[in-house]
Parts: sequence; structure tokens; C-alpha cells
Amino acid sequence: MPSQLIDYYRAIEIISSSMLESAKLGAWEEVVQSEGACAILISELRNHSQTHAFSIEDRNEKRRIMLQILRNDAQIRSMSDPWLEDLEKVMHGGSLVLN
Repeated sequence: MPSQLIDYYRAIEIISSSMLESAKLGAWEEVVQSEGACAILISELRNHSQTHAFSIEDRNEKRRIMLQILRNDAQIRSMSDPWLEDLEKVMHGGSLVLN
């Protein structure tokens, strides 16, 4: 478990990068598993963030990390949208056409 608040952000960044790599490989089950681990860390972060103030260095690091997480998320979403559309078609009785 991370010892400092910034460590939670770093851990989330690492998982976010792992999720992106899994998405690039089409390993969507791994993406979902990593998403669950991320949710746990975010919950812990929320619990601890109420009693912690950031130093200037940590605020800058947090900003850098958050931007990277957002970039990773945008890439994952762009890769998952077609996959989710295909899944929705199959779930609603349509057939999936593989190219």
C-alpha cells in the first residue's frame, strides 16, 4: 500500500500504462482487471486525501501524472470504442462480422 499520497497517484499511473499496453494487445480482460485495481487505489486515495496537503513538488508531480493518465485513458477509449460497439451488436441479437 502506498505510504504517501503522491505514491497513490504514481501507482495509478503505472496501472494506467499497463492498461494501455494490454489494450494495444487486445487483452481486454486484463484491461478490466487493471481497471478494478485502479478503482481500489482511487478509493484509498480519496480516503487519505482529506488529511494530506501537497508540497509544491508533489503538486507538480500530481499534475504530470494526471495528464499522463488522461492521455492513456483517451488512447484506451479510442481502441475500445469499436470493440464495445461490436459487443453491443452481439448482445442485442446482431451478428459480428470479422474483417
